[in-house]
Amino acid sequence: MEPIKIGSRDSKLAVVQAEQVMAQLNDCVLVTMKTTGDMVLDRTLDKVGGKGLFVKELDRALASGEVDLTVHSLKDVPMEQPEGMPLVAFSKREDARDALVLPENGVWDQSKPIGCSSARRRIQLKALFPEVEVKPVRGNVQTRLRKLEDGEYGALVLAAAGLHRLGLRERIFRYFSPDEMIPAAGQAILAIQGREGELQKEIRGLDNIDARICALAERAFVRTLDGGCFAPIAAYAEIEDEMLLLRGLYATADEQTVVRGSVTGACAQAESLGRTLALQLKQQAEEML
Repeated sequence: MEPIKIGSRDSKLAVVQAEQVMAQLNDCVLVTMKTTGDMVLDRTLDKVGGKGLFVKELDRALASGEVDLTVHSLKDVPMEQPEGMPLVAFSKREDARDALVLPENGVWDQSKPIGCSSARRRIQLKALFPEVEVKPVRGNVQTRLRKLEDGEYGALVLAAAGLHRLGLRERIFRYFSPDEMIPAAGQAILAIQGREGELQKEIRGLDNIDARICALAERAFVRTLDGGCFAPIAAYAEIEDEMLLLRGLYATADEQTVVRGSVTGACAQAESLGRTLALQLKQQAEEML
């Protein structure tokens, strides 16, 4: 039998993440590639087609048989998958919090903007630090850190999970609790995508049931609000004593109305809880207009 071919973006973080999955498989090889999202760095992603640009080339390679499985950061995966190529496993969740990163000298110059990559972070940062400008930043983690050291930004907000996986935990100045800044749906979970019905035995050990339950709830929340990866929407689920707590944030298109809420229920009702909270917050926002 030929080795299982694992497809990944070629960024340092993506390779580390793919290697974490490969460590749980026997006889596999890594196939890396650049995606459109990695190559277009002069515009924010919502201007060039959304975060789906990070998976398009990998989807094509999976469909053609060039690779057998692909590994993604779940928060970058569109809400709908191509027919015949489902998400077949979800990794155990890393730390899902967002983190504030300062220059190496440890000084936060608040006259310079905070760099972040999403509307979700932007609107929550404005509430936390109303006096500080928030500005988009593109590129991989290393590129963003270079821009920080070059003085373009006073601080960055990055996913803690990515910094942990890259061995950069010491760069974190502070973590934002989920109550301060609700994470993106799927943040810190790795999604493994495959072809329908293939490699079922091999992938069985890759799937973490708690991560799957949380992912289903969070993605149902976003899907119900018709939110693409750039909508100012956030969802974060936690499991405690076999019950699911789902936090959510929804903002209107003009970002003038922002509502938060939470719902608790049985894990078996994960997707239903996501839909319920989404509809509650949408109605609440409409009543505030």
